[in-house]
Amino acid sequence: MRHSLLAGGKRFRPVLTLACGQALGVADDVLLPAAAAIELIHTYSLIHDDLPAMDDDALRRGQPTCHVVFGEDTAILAGDALFAEAMLLVCEHQPGGPDVVVGVLAEISRATGVGGMVGGQYLDLRGAGRGAGDAMRRVHALKTGKLIAASVHVALTVARPEPHIEAAYRAYARDLGLLFQIVDDILDVSGDEVSLGKAVGGDARLDKATYVSVYGLERARDLAGETHARARAELERIPGRTSDLMDLTDMVFDRRN
Repeated sequence: MRHSLLAGGKRFRPVLTLACGQALGVADDVLLPAAAAIELIHTYSLIHDDLPAMDDDALRRGQPTCHVVFGEDTAILAGDALFAEAMLLVCEHQPGGPDVVVGVLAEISRATGVGGMVGGQYLDLRGAGRGAGDAMRRVHALKTGKLIAASVHVALTVARPEPHIEAAYRAYARDLGLLFQIVDDILDVSGDEVSLGKAVGGDARLDKATYVSVYGLERARDLAGETHARARAELERIPGRTSDLMDLTDMVFDRRN
């Protein structure tokens, strides 16, 4: 568990949660348990994604993947345990009372279950979306977008803003998750292993449907630019301190790893 969790990485999802909290006037320490739980779950998903039965990757965050170092059996258990620890962390340490705790758990569970990350991974492994833009977008909205959106939604669960403000944040979260996936697909074609900390070309090797395989590299870059502009425009309509969210959005668009 420590091998994968403490290996580095951008910590994008928990930072996103804290940045949303700052914009909504919620102190960092109130959101730290939820933010940390999301990072535990993200790490569990990476451990399982890398398994030979899934994407069969040997490098993650610049070091050998969990199953390469410890074996498949231990890697599976490490992922399972990280998910359980994430749930326990919220139950034992999330401030705000029972309603907030249940709300955070519900957001995380929706994002990771059949209607989220796990369901999207299943569809991805079955080749759903090959050659069809709508089907491909659905796969990635579930597999990647839902957990990124949950990083925003847990802050909304704690802050409980007015409905129109919540709706604006949810629209932003959808586009941010979309932007992250488009850029990820582009980097798998145009990035390099040293910068990414993982092997490139894996999507093509596994014949996966991506924004690049469906639309081509140049159109994928155009879609990233359009989505980036839309996400920024949504943030401009949200009151409060959104400068950190702007910076995170720009980082997703400009990232090289």
